[in-house]
Amino acid sequence: MAFLPQEIIRKKRDGGRLEEAEIAFLIEGLTSGRVSEGQAAAFAMAVFFRGMERDERVALTRAMMRSGTVLTWDLPGPVLDKHSTGGVGDTVSLALAPAVAACGGYVPMISGRGLGHTGGTLDKLDAIPGYVSQPDADLFRRVTGEVGCAVIGQTADLAPADKRLYAIRDVTATVESIPLITASILSKKLAAGLEGLVMDVKAGNGAFMASAEEARALAESLVAVANGAGLPTTALITDMNEPLASAAGNAVEVAYALDYLAGRRREARFHEITVCLGAEMLVLGKLAADLAEARRRVEEAIASGAAAERFARMVAALGGPADLVERPEKHLSAAPVVRPVEAGTAGIVAAIDTRAVGLAVVALGGGRTRPQDGIDHAVGFTALAGLGQMVGQGRPLALVHARDEAQAEAAGEALRRAYRVGTGAPPSHSLVSHRIAE
Repeated sequence: MAFLPQEIIRKKRDGGRLEEAEIAFLIEGLTSGRVSEGQAAAFAMAVFFRGMERDERVALTRAMMRSGTVLTWDLPGPVLDKHSTGGVGDTVSLALAPAVAACGGYVPMISGRGLGHTGGTLDKLDAIPGYVSQPDADLFRRVTGEVGCAVIGQTADLAPADKRLYAIRDVTATVESIPLITASILSKKLAAGLEGLVMDVKAGNGAFMASAEEARALAESLVAVANGAGLPTTALITDMNEPLASAAGNAVEVAYALDYLAGRRREARFHEITVCLGAEMLVLGKLAADLAEARRRVEEAIASGAAAERFARMVAALGGPADLVERPEKHLSAAPVVRPVEAGTAGIVAAIDTRAVGLAVVALGGGRTRPQDGIDHAVGFTALAGLGQMVGQGRPLALVHARDEAQAEAAGEALRRAYRVGTGAPPSHSLVSHRIAE
């Protein structure tokens, strides 16, 4: 059946419910170029204001999934993945994928670059010398099958309609639409041929969905649409009112993840999120009978070094150094200036503007202000003080890693503005506030 794009747009603009065939026509036209950028922008704005019902969201997700290659797998275990909506110091993917692989899952994790104040897993992987973060399909399949995990960037043939629509949304103020966010995330995951997905939906001042209500609405949409499209999915709403790890940057976060896997340092917040997400993945993949058993299995994979061994094999198989886990300092780039950022006053960290911490990393050169910008992988912060920690009197807010002294000074001042130091304990936030399942 032939449709007119402008009539589909008009129908949604006026609050109508789109049929699956209408959505499929629009997305096929977006992919082929028959639907113009102006029409795509108008469609996005109509959805932004009018929303979409569940069946419309499922249809949009499936249409975007079918716009390119859809992977299929023939592996002896379940194909599983995790997706985070983004935060600061969130390098969980580098620890989680090999831990689940060590438990018998297969994790073909397709990750993105940094967006706004948040760090991207793909940018972190690019800090590893020699690592092929965007391999061809054959290498991606081979590493996933042989190692059990491969963490890479999105290839051009997976959900290309999403790539085009997102670029249009980015410049038309229509990014913050739950139906469009849902379809964007899930179209790529469905195209990856997954059998189970866990969503880590961040809430707090360092998250895109700052309020608990917004985060819950997104999580419920993701779970409902993914399950409606045939992908078993659960979601956890997790706290982003402070950086998840005590490192923020690219090479510094890779080093943090390596220290975690090797047992050189395991911070409680980061460890708990990794274990919680891994346990959900194992249950979805029927690799554990319940969450308690799944937690034990993930804990053992990390404590025994099995997860570290999988990560080392993955890095080597994708072109990186074989001894990266044992000798990260030999391979990861280091900033020439490393110095403490002293607190303006001694006391207890009462609040952190986590988004501002992420933006301070971007200002150092560790993120992008334009898509075409390069990234300085060496810069960032380590030893970031967390909520409730004492600072002053020998305990700085963080160590800044910068290209020069002027940059270090500017970043240090930005970090001081992001921290509020007081005399009392800050309000507590649940690390995992909600679990949402179909």
